[in-house]
Amino acid sequence: MLEDDEAMEIALAEAALAEEHGDVPVGAVVVRGGVVVARRHNERERRADPTAHAEVLALRDAAAGSGGWRLDGCTVYSTLEPCPMCAGALLAARVDRVVFAAADPKAGACGSLYNLLADPRLNHEPDILAGVLAERAAGLLEAFFATRRTSR
Repeated sequence: MLEDDEAMEIALAEAALAEEHGDVPVGAVVVRGGVVVARRHNERERRADPTAHAEVLALRDAAAGSGGWRLDGCTVYSTLEPCPMCAGALLAARVDRVVFAAADPKAGACGSLYNLLADPRLNHEPDILAGVLAERAAGLLEAFFATRRTSR
C-alpha cells in the first residue's frame, strides 16, 4: 500500500519534469487500491493548451486506463492546491480523496481561496488532506519563479 508521502514523492518527480519544457512545476498522481494508475505534470506551455494542468491530464489518463470516467476509489495527489478548473474536474470524476502539498493563496480551490471540494451544494465531497511534503513542493515553485524573474 502506497503511503501519502510516497505518492507525493512521485508527484514531485513529475513536477520536476514540467520545468524541462518551461512549464510551472506541478505534478499529479492518481492512485487506486494502492497502485499508481496515472502520473502527469503540467504541459500548458508544451501543448499550448490552457487546460493541460497536471491534475486534468492525470484524470484523463486514469479514466482512459480504467475504461470509465468515474474514478471512485481513487486518491489524487497534487504538488499544488488544485485551481477551480482542476477542482471541478476532481468533482466530476468522483474521486474519493484529494491530497495536495503546497497551498495556493492566489488560485487554490481546496481551502485557500475557494473550497469547491467541500461545498455541500455540489453533488460530491471528497476528503481533503493538505500540506503533505508542502515545503519541498513550495521550494520547487519558488525556485522556478525566481529563475523566471531574473531571466527577464
